[in-house]
Amino acid sequence: MRTLVLVLSFLVSSFIGIAQQNFIIENVKLFDGEAVITETSVKVENGIITEVSKSINSSEQFEVIDGKGKSLIPALSNAHVHAWAPQSLIQAAQAGVLNVMDMHSLEKYQGMMRQLKDSTNYARYYVAGYAATAPEGHGTQFGFPVPTLNGPEDAKQFIADRVKANVDHIKIIVEPWKKTLSIETVAELINEAHKAEKIAVVHISRLEDAVNVINKDADGLVHIWYDKELDNQQLQKLAEDKDFFVIPTLLTTLKAFENMGEGASNFMSKTQLLSEIKKLHDAGILILAGTDPPNVGINYGTDLYKELELLKESGLSNTEVLKAGTSNIATAFSLSNTGYIKPGYTADLVLIDGDVTEDISALNNSKIIWKNGQLVKQ
Repeated sequence: MRTLVLVLSFLVSSFIGIAQQNFIIENVKLFDGEAVITETSVKVENGIITEVSKSINSSEQFEVIDGKGKSLIPALSNAHVHAWAPQSLIQAAQAGVLNVMDMHSLEKYQGMMRQLKDSTNYARYYVAGYAATAPEGHGTQFGFPVPTLNGPEDAKQFIADRVKANVDHIKIIVEPWKKTLSIETVAELINEAHKAEKIAVVHISRLEDAVNVINKDADGLVHIWYDKELDNQQLQKLAEDKDFFVIPTLLTTLKAFENMGEGASNFMSKTQLLSEIKKLHDAGILILAGTDPPNVGINYGTDLYKELELLKESGLSNTEVLKAGTSNIATAFSLSNTGYIKPGYTADLVLIDGDVTEDISALNNSKIIWKNGQLVKQ
């Protein structure tokens, strides 16, 4: 009898899993990763989006969800985090953030956390492993051993070690308030990363360093500079000559300024920082949303909404803001089958009460989240 009960329980659980992965959301306002569709329907089969159209034929095996008065977007991503435990990935997923890009952490713990990528209630975890930094440089102060580089001659081995650790991308630190890497070392790291077919992103805080690393073919900046404004002519030349993205981490920067008090008066104002974002966007530079948790008390989930609201405040349209938290990140980090709501893509979806395409703050409203077509526990 006990065996029969277990079998029946398994069958019921399997049926529920299938039902969750087969559904239709009708009459919803859709942001598909590129554009807004005022009213459409989305069909999901076995966790994959199979149809997006005005009218979709249904059958008994599909749950039908009424999307009227709601908006549907691809699951969000966070392009800059430091995750130290699986709980961080749960917190992200509960907010609809299903992909996170780690920018410096303990490699020996990352393997375990990456194994959770197919688990419904955890965000997928993409890692840089250890960031490249100088002895006593930024990144060495967190209480765990970090490999460091003395010069360009160390770059080849450093990248080889990260490749052996199976990292997804390379993070490089240029931070002059501590000992830091030379531009020659950074250039060699970028070169070796590209040989290994890894993108190389660079932590900077000064405009001069930002321009230097972009000119050495960095793929992206994981903060925006905050010491002075970028000249329009120089920006135009960078935009024409180089292909790169920027993760501004505005929320982190502004919170850090608050903690500095009067010391922040030496840096750009909030208005100036927001203006830099708009200039970059207008020049065709890809903007990505990232928050750098857990620095300055930022969480792994809902604080990403605040970053998106700051991007909106900088002058980006609602569509461009949503791209910054979805498809732009998928594009920049080559994330497969996510970031868009199109046939063939994984059903990573967030259904939101209200219209987030008109009001970014609607992200704070009640929502339903699916990962691979499975409901995420909130």
